[in-house]
Amino acid sequence: MRILLISGILFVHVPHDPDTSPFLALNGFFDWLRVFLGDSLFRIGVPCLSAISGYLLFQRGWETFDYAKTLRSKAKTVLLPFLLWNLGLLGAIFVIQRVDMGVGYFPDLWNISTRELLSNAFATEGLPINIPLYFLRDLIVCILLSPILAMLVRRFPAATLGVLFLLAITPMLTVGIVLKKSILFSFTLGIFLALYRVDLKSADRFAVPGTAVMLAAAVLLSIGLYWTGPDFPWPLDMARNALSILGAGGFWLMSAIIIRSWIGQRLAATGSLSFWMFCAHYPLLVLMWMVWNRVAGDDLYPLFYGVAAVASFVILFVSNRLVSHRMRGLYEVLTGSRGRKAKLLAATKSHPLAEASGPGEPAITQQHR
Repeated sequence: MRILLISGILFVHVPHDPDTSPFLALNGFFDWLRVFLGDSLFRIGVPCLSAISGYLLFQRGWETFDYAKTLRSKAKTVLLPFLLWNLGLLGAIFVIQRVDMGVGYFPDLWNISTRELLSNAFATEGLPINIPLYFLRDLIVCILLSPILAMLVRRFPAATLGVLFLLAITPMLTVGIVLKKSILFSFTLGIFLALYRVDLKSADRFAVPGTAVMLAAAVLLSIGLYWTGPDFPWPLDMARNALSILGAGGFWLMSAIIIRSWIGQRLAATGSLSFWMFCAHYPLLVLMWMVWNRVAGDDLYPLFYGVAAVASFVILFVSNRLVSHRMRGLYEVLTGSRGRKAKLLAATKSHPLAEASGPGEPAITQQHR
């Protein structure tokens, strides 16, 4: 599912300026489609990824959970990539803004306060300079809180999930410790599913109607958002938050359909490409937007949207292949050793004793165990 979700997140971050906002309704169906993809359907991506992360953390149960070992592992697989990708972009922006480039596309780093600079660097109070990486920042917080969240879910599952869900969908309520409230709920939901051994494939027989309901809800929501945005009334804002969380179930059911197809099998075998895409897509999109604004006008924005989306997928795919093959050590650091895990998966698939250890995890043979 990760590659599908992260491919969708790319559409959320295609840049635009006030004159090309989809809520101006200057391009009819095209602008509605942008709202459907970016503000409705693919907003489900981050909460769904959060639930997967919480599930994988406790998929072997509470008894085998080693907090110290988890922190050491996640420092390498989550914290280090966050710092490298975000601080790398921060340094690049410092350089280009020194020669009067990039101002207006990124915060003016040479003229902001130390507090704002720290937030751009480490997401201490707001979004990092590489905006999508707020997910990694919030994921780190959830991992730090994971023993507490697991304990609460074990003792008070309904109350814990109920309170966190209300916090997540209510616009005026804030949590403070995370930048996006939906991540905290979804991560805890994943823990619940793992600790209570919920059969995640039991609902596969409802895959078609479940997928249809999710898509219909996203269409209806996007119509409301299109006519009222960008300042949504609170009922629509709450509905938007709720769909981003509940829609994860629809995406899970959709994956049951897609995985049976040839393309689904190919997507499932892309390995660390999804993490590479997640970390690299935002700087690439902004760079293309900077170039576009120098050579074309706002009237051609629909063309930019299509070209940027297609070109991003191609560039990210090619760059992933090149770096992973020719700069293997660097690639493993930038992807939190996910490249190494992908090779282990490929090696063990052909082993007669190979068995999957969980969604998104490498297969592990009995010999490896």
